[in-house]
Amino acid sequence: MRWYALLEHLGFAGALAAISAIAVRLMIAFPILDHPNARSAHVRPTPRGGGVGVVLAFVTGMLVLYQVAQFARIADRQFVGVILAAVAIAAVALWDDMRDLSAKLRLAAQCGAALVAVASGLVVTRLSVPYVGVLDLGLAGPLLTLVWIVGCTNAVNFMDGLDGLVGGTLLIASAALCAIAADQQGWFVYAAALFLAAGFAGFLPFNLHPARIFMGDVGSQFAGFVIAVLAVAASRFDGQQLSFLIVPLLMFGLLFDAGFTLVRRGLMRERVMAAHRTHLYQLAQRSGVPVRVVAAVHWGFALFNAGLVAAFLALPVGTKQFVVIPAVAVQLAWLAYVVRRMKAAGVGWQ
Repeated sequence: MRWYALLEHLGFAGALAAISAIAVRLMIAFPILDHPNARSAHVRPTPRGGGVGVVLAFVTGMLVLYQVAQFARIADRQFVGVILAAVAIAAVALWDDMRDLSAKLRLAAQCGAALVAVASGLVVTRLSVPYVGVLDLGLAGPLLTLVWIVGCTNAVNFMDGLDGLVGGTLLIASAALCAIAADQQGWFVYAAALFLAAGFAGFLPFNLHPARIFMGDVGSQFAGFVIAVLAVAASRFDGQQLSFLIVPLLMFGLLFDAGFTLVRRGLMRERVMAAHRTHLYQLAQRSGVPVRVVAAVHWGFALFNAGLVAAFLALPVGTKQFVVIPAVAVQLAWLAYVVRRMKAAGVGWQ
């Protein structure tokens, strides 16, 4: 990419960040208040719905892209499908922020949006498995893609419970994905990741501890859905679709915490879908780790994993999968640290 084109793109991203920031300020001025309860990390009523800024920045960017940048567009059906599904999930999530919808209705909306993306043709069709080779997923491809999109959407939503944690992590992950896509000449993923990063750049300053506004479901569910869809689009970077691992690796800190907590609560026979305060990031904060430190640790995970993705792209095909080992090791070290802090502070798993 030529330097003047890069400057143009960054200038447009700056304009989108400004749109996001203006929308966030309006959501603060006309708030949907989040009142603290026994599970909350905040102690005073705080506006939520700041993710509206992220949504507006992303959708504005995509609409401009659809009109003027043919080189960065995918097939019309996929492009329009992604936009419509993302807007639909954002609308339902904003309604949830205002009215507290049932979990079943939220899940139905997520599944519907994921089905739109899958029906438009964004599907992982093959994967490379160590010591096995490349597997054509066949009919399992759409099902696994659907599970991934819904799972990622919920994982991001579950993790959005501490000032700046998810916003900063996704800003770093989106910026890294943008750079990776540019290197791989995946221009649709490049543009979409740039717009998402711009949205978070406008939102994050208002969400740093002590937060003036929370992202809300409108931001977390929307961002989780979009980043999940971009993972599927990024899988086209190589013929074996090994590149599907790029986005999960960038987000591994969020996905590990969400997955570990879900499995642990299931093994302890707890209601896994019930609200709680036992994610690792919540337990760390309850054990005395400052909010800013917990958020910064997760930003560090995203930066570290971005480095692993760079290594992933440079490794031979037969060894690419093993780049996840350092990512898992870092998360296990974080788990051990949190458990030690919990024991010292007398904090239990419930």
